[in-house]
Amino acid sequence: MASISSLGIGSGLDLNGLLDQLQEAERGKLEPIAQQIQSAETQISAYGQLQSALTQFQSSAEALNDTSSFESLTTNVEGGAVGAVSSNEAQPGQYEVQVDRLATASSLVTERLETAVESIVTGEQSLNFTIADGALSTITIADGSSMENIRDAINEQSEGRLNASIINDGEGYRLAVNATDTGADASIESTNFSSILAAGVQTTDVQVIQAGQDAAFNVNGIDIVSPTNQVEGAIQGVTLNLTEAGATSTVSVEQDDEAMREKVTAFVDDFNTLKDTITSLTAYDPETGQAGGLNADATTRAVERELRQTISAVVGGDGFSVLSDVGISLQVDGKLSIDENKLDSIIASQPDQLASFFAGNSEGGGMAGQITSALDNLVGSGGRLESAVSSSESRVESLGERFVTTESRIEQTVERYRKQFSAMDGMVAQMNQTSAYLTQQFAVLGQQSQS
Repeated sequence: MASISSLGIGSGLDLNGLLDQLQEAERGKLEPIAQQIQSAETQISAYGQLQSALTQFQSSAEALNDTSSFESLTTNVEGGAVGAVSSNEAQPGQYEVQVDRLATASSLVTERLETAVESIVTGEQSLNFTIADGALSTITIADGSSMENIRDAINEQSEGRLNASIINDGEGYRLAVNATDTGADASIESTNFSSILAAGVQTTDVQVIQAGQDAAFNVNGIDIVSPTNQVEGAIQGVTLNLTEAGATSTVSVEQDDEAMREKVTAFVDDFNTLKDTITSLTAYDPETGQAGGLNADATTRAVERELRQTISAVVGGDGFSVLSDVGISLQVDGKLSIDENKLDSIIASQPDQLASFFAGNSEGGGMAGQITSALDNLVGSGGRLESAVSSSESRVESLGERFVTTESRIEQTVERYRKQFSAMDGMVAQMNQTSAYLTQQFAVLGQQSQS
């Protein structure tokens, strides 16, 4: 509340200064509330950091709770005959692939005409193409169509099986039609193009037909034919892309040890990051008196206890029961450490047992599944962290209302002081005037007595 400049004029007292001191003393009642609000907001922010670290660790655990994480394969190709991509259905092995012939698409070029834009058809006509695996639906050519119109009709009505264009060979115009699919069965064998032309339309040369052919290759000496250059199923779980005829490639399908190792390492790293986060948030420095946002927080202690119990749990698996069995040990500082040599040996020789330990035979059966379930109770909807954050937010809201109410009361109190000071100032001024008057009268009486 602003000071009233007129206070003290009548009494000669520093009532403005006194009112300011009283106002400052009253506003001191707001400081504890403001500190409590700041503390609760700091706690909410700290919960956010904790939840972020928990969620990241949960993601790493979920990655290990999937058996496909331990079935990753890598495919290497030496030689220019093929490219190869493998799926999880592939089996480790080495395959020699020799490509004798690539699959090609068929093409047909019509007789030569003098024009591509003038009408060459009288009346509605039916254009037919015969395909090796069966006739294509009739293509309707409108009355008065030019070669360009016929091209457009083929592209629109051939159900995506043909692609037509116009070629100028220097002596005239030809309609070029290509099969969109490769292989012998998709070959264009003939067309009745010349028979639909109007009387008097002159053509030169003859139709040129190039048949489509199937790809021919062999895998480990077994001959295989394919209508396309992208071949699935010749090698289980591997897609081959034939790229060069007369060439040979060696395709090696191997277990992707590096991908498996990265997932386990990420699990350990994210746990250690989570541990560092908890340590920072719960720390207390006795020299400075500074405490972390979650120092002595019951929810955080519960989270830490739950993690420690889950990490140390025994898992019923095929050969491995605890983390130390797979080269991961809990250190004195609460962090995890990896024995790289032991883990590499297990990945190379016992990947199935490692998968059983982390992923188990059911969603919640392995170590990773148990951790994921435990973290759901902490960071999931309705979990402990959500409840703690909700409680802190409610406390901030309640304290905010209390702050506003207290501030209003202080303003009322200071206003009451101002009125009291104003009344006192007036009364003292009146008393001073009376005193001055009496003093003057006494002085006059004294002079009269002396006279």
